[in-house]
Amino acid sequence: MTRRRVVVTGLGGLTSLGVGFDKTWEGLVSGKSGIAPIQRFDVSAFPVRFAGLVNEYEAEKFFPKVESKKLDLFTQYAVVAADEAIKDSGVDLEACNRDRVGCVLGSGIGGINELEATHTTYMERGPDRISPHFIPKLMVNAMSGVISIRHGLRGTNFVTGSACASAGHAIAMALRAIQYDEADMIVSGGSETAVTPLGLGGFCALRALSTRNDDPQAASRPFDKDRDGFVMGEGAAIVVLEELEHAKKRGARIYAEFLGFGSTADAHHITAPKEDGAGPSRAMLTALRDGGVSPDQVSYINAHGTSTHYNDAIETTAIKRTFGDHARKLAISSTKSMIGHLLGASAAVEFAVTALSIHKNVVHPTRNLTNPDPSCDLDYVPGAARDLNVRYALSNSLGFGGHNVSLLLGKQP
Repeated sequence: MTRRRVVVTGLGGLTSLGVGFDKTWEGLVSGKSGIAPIQRFDVSAFPVRFAGLVNEYEAEKFFPKVESKKLDLFTQYAVVAADEAIKDSGVDLEACNRDRVGCVLGSGIGGINELEATHTTYMERGPDRISPHFIPKLMVNAMSGVISIRHGLRGTNFVTGSACASAGHAIAMALRAIQYDEADMIVSGGSETAVTPLGLGGFCALRALSTRNDDPQAASRPFDKDRDGFVMGEGAAIVVLEELEHAKKRGARIYAEFLGFGSTADAHHITAPKEDGAGPSRAMLTALRDGGVSPDQVSYINAHGTSTHYNDAIETTAIKRTFGDHARKLAISSTKSMIGHLLGASAAVEFAVTALSIHKNVVHPTRNLTNPDPSCDLDYVPGAARDLNVRYALSNSLGFGGHNVSLLLGKQP
């Protein structure tokens, strides 16, 4: 069976750089940071008091009050991003066979806001005060279900969960469904809103976060010698993936072609990556083989780039292992340096950013890279955005549990 070709025709999202994916892109290219002190809840007892929050978001601008009360924040973000991506794609869903339009999303944690709020209600007021909306709001698949209902999408519909690789696996599964003629179009991506007292406290307990409370915007510093942990972020990104001829027939604008993916496991440790970088390297090599692209054809990598000591060094090792001498010719940048780590949604934002980098021939910088780590000695695009004719690019995501996913994109046909 000949695999069908898949392209990216719509983008939507919201991050700490703004509501609307154009604001995220413009902020990234200009080197702007969305990291700021947390005002949403009292953080005085926490060792970390900042994050990348979507402070511009106002639910009443997008949902009637009665509807927003039935949706956890992570689902709201996913719906807002999906509405934008579908509109951006220019597709008339009424003219589509919606039996062949699906929705595949990823989230690492899901409805933790609802879980915390309802637990408080239970403890203070008893079990008879638990809302009937509790379970439908909490469940991680609520976002794909709600988007399906909202737009009448009757094709394949599910959610993946693989920590920080969640949205990457979702986008990969969407690719396969279109390639193998199970769908013509899929709304894919991810959403995460885990900056809550329990979410923040849990990552503080792991000692995984930067504690640079005196200078939050300088806290996320991937590949820098002075990095001291990642910065939590929240938000969502959604892409519309479409079969090439289906997109051409309706005259769609194409951002990039989605060529292939690789997915591997370290089989090593529940939170720490394996130091030899073999798992991420195999994911990248598998993606290249899947897409029929040789390593020396790649010019850009959107790195996982978390700003943790082990991740950045091991990802660098993995890139060298994959590309050999060509690794020093690659432009590599970390989106997380400006918006923080969106956990299960990070791969979605970074995939969309990579598609725009290909479309616009621009790669954004890695912010705060002022004192390079000798173990991280590749070109991470420090300082400012760079004009670059990107023909092929990879977007990497590495998750707790040892999950590695690499997504391969190329220039629009």
